[in-house]
Amino acid sequence: MADRDSLPLPLEVRARLAELELELSEGDITQKGYEKKRSKLLKAYLPHTPGAERRVPVTPSSSSSSSSRYQRRRSTGTRDERYRSDVHSEAVQAALERHSERKMAVLLPSKRRSLIGQTSMDTYTPPDSSSGSDAEGSLGRAGGVSVDSWISRALHGSPSTSSSSSSHSNSSANAARLAETNMHSYGNSLSAPPDITSYMPDPAPISVQRPQVSMITKPPPKYGNAELMETGDGVPVSSRVSAKIQQLVNTLKRPKRRPLREFFVEDFEELLEVQQPDPSLPRPEGGESILLQGEMLERLKNCPASLEAALLHWGAIAPKAPCLTTTHSNAKQPYTLTYGKFWSKSLKLAYNLLHKLGTKQEPIIHPRDRVALVYPNNDPAAFMVAFYGCLLAEVVPVPIEVPLTKKDAGSQQIGFLLGSCGVAVALTSDACHKGLPKSTSGDVMQFKGWPKLLWVLTDSKHLSKPPREWFPLIKDANNDTAYIEYKTCKDGSVLGITVSRMAMLKHCQTLTHTGGYSEAETMVNVLDFKKGIGLWHSVQASVLNMLHVVSVPYALMKVNPLSWIQKVSQYKAKVVCVKSRDLHWALMAHKDQTDINMSSLRMLLIADGSNPWSISSCDAFLNVFQNMGLRSEVICPCAGSPEALTVAVRRPQEGSSKLAGRGVLSMTNLSHGVIRVDTGEKLSVLTLQYVGTAMPGAMVCIVKPEGVPQLCKTDEIGEICVSSVATGTSYYGLTGMSKNIFEVCPVSSDGGLVSDCVFVRSGLLGFVGPSGMIFVSGTLEGLMQVGGRKHNADDIIATALAVEPMKFIYRGRTVVFSVTVLYDERIVLVAEQRPDSTEEESYQWMSRVLQAIDGIHQVGVYCLAMVPANTLPKTPLGGIHLSETKQLFLEGALHPCSILMCPHSCITNLPKPRQKQPEVGPASVMVGNLVAGKRMAQTSGRDLSHIDDSEQFLFLSEVLQWRVQTTPDHILYTLINSRGTIGSSLTCLQLHKRAEKIATLLYERGQLRDGDHVALLYPPGLDLIAAFYGCLYAGCIPITVRPPHPQNISTTLPTVKMILEVSRSMCVMTSQAIAKLLRSRDASVAVDFKSWPPILETDDLPKKRCPLLYKPCDPDSLAYLDFSVSTTGMLAGVKMSHNATSALCRSVKLQCELYPSREVAVCLDPYCGLGFILWCLCSVYAGQQSVLISPMDLEVNPALWLQSVSQFKVRDTFCSYSVMELCTRSLSSLTDPLKARGLDLTRVRSCVVVAEERPRVCLTQSFCKLFKDVGLHPRAVSTAFGCRVNLAICLQPHRLGKLAEQGTSGPDPTTVYVDMRALRHDRVRLVERGSPHSLPLMESGKILPGVRIIIANPETKGPIGDSHLGEIWVHSPQNASGYFTVLGEENVRSDHFGARLSFGDTQTVWARTGYLGFLRRTDLTDASGERHDALYVVGALDEVMELRGMKYHPIDIETSIIRAHRNITECAVFTWTNLLVVVVELDGSEQDALDLVPMVTNVVLEEHYLIVGVVVVVDMGVIPINSRGEKQRMHLRDGFLADQLDPIYVAYNM
Repeated sequence: MADRDSLPLPLEVRARLAELELELSEGDITQKGYEKKRSKLLKAYLPHTPGAERRVPVTPSSSSSSSSRYQRRRSTGTRDERYRSDVHSEAVQAALERHSERKMAVLLPSKRRSLIGQTSMDTYTPPDSSSGSDAEGSLGRAGGVSVDSWISRALHGSPSTSSSSSSHSNSSANAARLAETNMHSYGNSLSAPPDITSYMPDPAPISVQRPQVSMITKPPPKYGNAELMETGDGVPVSSRVSAKIQQLVNTLKRPKRRPLREFFVEDFEELLEVQQPDPSLPRPEGGESILLQGEMLERLKNCPASLEAALLHWGAIAPKAPCLTTTHSNAKQPYTLTYGKFWSKSLKLAYNLLHKLGTKQEPIIHPRDRVALVYPNNDPAAFMVAFYGCLLAEVVPVPIEVPLTKKDAGSQQIGFLLGSCGVAVALTSDACHKGLPKSTSGDVMQFKGWPKLLWVLTDSKHLSKPPREWFPLIKDANNDTAYIEYKTCKDGSVLGITVSRMAMLKHCQTLTHTGGYSEAETMVNVLDFKKGIGLWHSVQASVLNMLHVVSVPYALMKVNPLSWIQKVSQYKAKVVCVKSRDLHWALMAHKDQTDINMSSLRMLLIADGSNPWSISSCDAFLNVFQNMGLRSEVICPCAGSPEALTVAVRRPQEGSSKLAGRGVLSMTNLSHGVIRVDTGEKLSVLTLQYVGTAMPGAMVCIVKPEGVPQLCKTDEIGEICVSSVATGTSYYGLTGMSKNIFEVCPVSSDGGLVSDCVFVRSGLLGFVGPSGMIFVSGTLEGLMQVGGRKHNADDIIATALAVEPMKFIYRGRTVVFSVTVLYDERIVLVAEQRPDSTEEESYQWMSRVLQAIDGIHQVGVYCLAMVPANTLPKTPLGGIHLSETKQLFLEGALHPCSILMCPHSCITNLPKPRQKQPEVGPASVMVGNLVAGKRMAQTSGRDLSHIDDSEQFLFLSEVLQWRVQTTPDHILYTLINSRGTIGSSLTCLQLHKRAEKIATLLYERGQLRDGDHVALLYPPGLDLIAAFYGCLYAGCIPITVRPPHPQNISTTLPTVKMILEVSRSMCVMTSQAIAKLLRSRDASVAVDFKSWPPILETDDLPKKRCPLLYKPCDPDSLAYLDFSVSTTGMLAGVKMSHNATSALCRSVKLQCELYPSREVAVCLDPYCGLGFILWCLCSVYAGQQSVLISPMDLEVNPALWLQSVSQFKVRDTFCSYSVMELCTRSLSSLTDPLKARGLDLTRVRSCVVVAEERPRVCLTQSFCKLFKDVGLHPRAVSTAFGCRVNLAICLQPHRLGKLAEQGTSGPDPTTVYVDMRALRHDRVRLVERGSPHSLPLMESGKILPGVRIIIANPETKGPIGDSHLGEIWVHSPQNASGYFTVLGEENVRSDHFGARLSFGDTQTVWARTGYLGFLRRTDLTDASGERHDALYVVGALDEVMELRGMKYHPIDIETSIIRAHRNITECAVFTWTNLLVVVVELDGSEQDALDLVPMVTNVVLEEHYLIVGVVVVVDMGVIPINSRGEKQRMHLRDGFLADQLDPIYVAYNM
């Protein structure tokens, strides 16, 4: 267009070029055809320059050529022409070409095959040519493959691609290779226990040679199916990783943005990066602007004193004159309303409003009451009658849109406006009333948020004729409110702007003066007549001047876009009111129209002419219709707002030259609020046209949009303010807001008032140019301030739509808004995707849009989403409802079909943590704490001094034999079956006899010797207990192993086999059913049965007794092995001696006050840890009766545990978090039926949750709240904590009732709130409940007797103060002896069990738990009267993620993510190289998966200051969880890297 405008082309050539450009933009011709025809037209006028026309190729449109040209255009979609600019399109293409020179690797997401019907782009991975140095970079670009060529190859099915779809065929081989070569490095000083999950009998040593660096980039060497990669820290990692994830890492290795500055303050208030003032940024340099005074408003000849008087006047002297002609889309005859009919109908309505509603004594409507006008857009006659009927009755009309459904966009906010205005009556037509949604009774439905309304029909047949003597009092215009016009704000709220009768009259006089209206002129109106320019011109000014208005409804425009032009020709109209959209629609359909004559027009009023992107619409329309009589001077753009009414309008006689009053401004400078004429390469320019001068009788000034209304400088963008009688008065009912908008007093730079007059803020941004010309650059509502720069939403939309929109965007429906994330606004672009557009094409377009916006506006797009066609909420006239769309995005209910998040390029204000100070030693830290008066973090449980009868024995086998002699018939164990009845029980004597027989079996059939290892493979029950004591009687070492799951034998059986090999078990004892399962065909596929050690079935035991029971000689000898899987996925066994076992049982007995008359219910996993101790050992040692409930039975009967506790009247019970979560989830709606069936938990005094993790506060509170109705006291629930090195460290059974008064085991567990930001720096700072960034932590229980605890620095191994977070170290006789390793390397991890402090008490030997926590001395006292030291466990040291120098615990991030969206049921996070990976389980339709991506990204940024690298959406149950209910994040990580999760959707945030 730029070359065309600079050439003296004939008119017909310009028109033909405009048609060509339209055809190209609509996809009707190819780029090649366009270039050919264009060069042919310009050949005689433009010298040929080789290479001048360099454009991005456009794929030919797929439209069928058989259909008519008009129909094809309508069906292939359109875009809003106000955003179209040829100059801007060329700038965008140039910017894209620049980007194509430097390759931008955009990762396409992985989507499950069920979500897409065609071959997904995720099966193709583009080559990455990024390199480490500039020389390599240039080399790589020269010889690399471009993105376009890669996409082309991918679409044609290149075989050199790697599939990202899940493949399970080689899963076992891949897992073996992964385990063999896996070299995970965890960034902790505390090494993890030996990982023996990948043990093989003959491990081969692996040697990896680092590749040499050279100038030629070579592919990394591969080892089997693994690739050698470098992480972000340069550490080589050998692992099977999909090429897509590797590409993502390479993409993010060198961030595009500059590195962040580092801030940290000692009071833990982390600072965001503050943009320092850049002296090179453009600043306004002009002088102070001045007031712009409009000309004097001349008094019109014979002007009526009010609009009602004007209607009376014209109805009397020209009753036959046409007032309004309504056209219809259904070929009905036009309806014409004359001024006589208009007056009589309005008079009739006014009488009925005042006298026929209610009674004479109590009328419903009084003067000055507000009344809603509800009329459709195709019935302007009924609306005008109602509007003027209200004016005659002195009632205030409130025009609103017709509510079609209960879920109309913005309908609720309209209801709030009606309620605040006190509206009780709604006027509507008969036809409209029939279309309103009705209730079952036939009345109009009550809409959400709306007040109760009386619906009044205003058709004449429903109204009574007024008596002859009745006549309304027609007053002169005064300051009473005439009507209320509603306005929808950026946030979706609706405000009502009151306009007085005087302002309405003066405004009509002003419009008459500027528009040159004269009597009996014809006006064609396409605009909405209920508000804005359509209301002001076609309803108000038309009556003042007796105009004839021809209304063209929106429905007719959709059917026939040329209808308004045809009405201009038919009625020889002088004035037409349109939007630039209507110009575009007419351009599309004008072909083959020969009978159009627009020479009668003297004013073509462009309602949105102030929008900069309407210029090209006006130019193109003028080029095409100039030969049909259209003159350039009649095009009149105008600017207005609901508050200031009409701000400016270009008069018909102004601007006869086409390019008069235009400015080409730099968009970069505009983003800083500075006006500069662009003199550069015209890549980033905005062309503005002036919209006229100040209105007659008005003053205009430009003030700063924020803060004090100070006058702007002459080269500075500001808000346009107007002082005039013809403006709005206030926001109805909002005095404070009204004062800030409608009573503005501008001041100069020295603080003095500029004028005594009061100004109104218009909400328009612009400046005053030469000769008082007003230019508008945008609106405050569309302004987005990102990183200190201001961008207009319309400008962003224009750039997006310049990137081949017709192939991908449905009808150009695009919306841009900003959301606040991490203290700054972020740009979000949402577009409707064409149904025939594929996912690959959409992502290609999205990536190009990102490049174009970055190149043109130098700003990043935070999120770009594509939604299916016709799914975004619409305004009444068919546009996109901005605030409703934004609300859907914020709620996660947008349901996009494609989404691209780019937080890495947008978020530049992340905080930087405190730098470590290595010169400060641990001793100096301790001295500093002592000087500061802080106590060292150490505590201990009570002393183990008193010895009972059972405590005189050192071995459990001796305790059992003693109980057989003293209380042989005392019941020790009762097993509850899944039906809730007693399945079986064991007395002391029965257990002893059965253990003897098992020992005989081991001697005779097993041929085992003392010290041999025996694996116990039993389901939870009494057989497991008997087998354990049988091993002790025989002198064997038992290892309890969870049996394989029958439904999942292929994955669980190899784990069982691995434990047997690692533990060097000589034989397996099990039941007959499990032995049969091991011999089954399915089991043989997973593990060859011949490789198993001998299997002994214990269903049929030998009859004779064991001749001699084994008695250990050394208390420190091995009693049993405890194998467990940690939360990091490490499988390790610890050695428990007889001494440690007895000490542990004794400690638990004292803490829980266990004795033979007590009953305890245990619902725990009986294979490891404290669960095994409570299930198998404590009853024998302390003598209490244990009621055993298998957690597996709860899957069949979720209420089994609680019903058993209630049935047996148990006072003390133990459970796990997985049991508590299952009960909470499954019984949430069944508490009332359970209560009716007799469930009673009032007797429960102690419910202890056994865990190896941080106490789950929210789950505990939910459990207590749910079962409070059945008698569970919240104080009864507490926690226990144990770990691998010490199976029980804390246990808090606090009592209720009498025992609480007698001095109990300890005080109630306390909950503290700590600052989450301080924890990231290993500091502990207590805050108030509800404080920002507060994290609730519950005490992990009271320290067990005989246990000493100290908090140590895991790196320096020095003691620390109680204000620091450190590792929990334990000294106790019940500590485990060490790890049981495969190759006899018992001393490899001796540091875990034999640690010593680096200073202070260096003699004591401690065990390192591997858990971080802190101690706090509370104000509570225990039974001994001493103050209580509470231990708070924060998380596992192995799981700590160090990101950007700060330490994060996964559970904190996961808790935030689960709260982010209702469809997220579970979540797990882990790191891989420098990326944070989030895996969420979706509870909902797969189509909702993409809603989770922005929600997850937002919440992690807001609450944790981290950028999520990958979001993986999976089905429910994919995240692995161990028997204790703890997430196995490292297993999940390995599954993700091995591509085994079968995800619904994988999003790679760029």
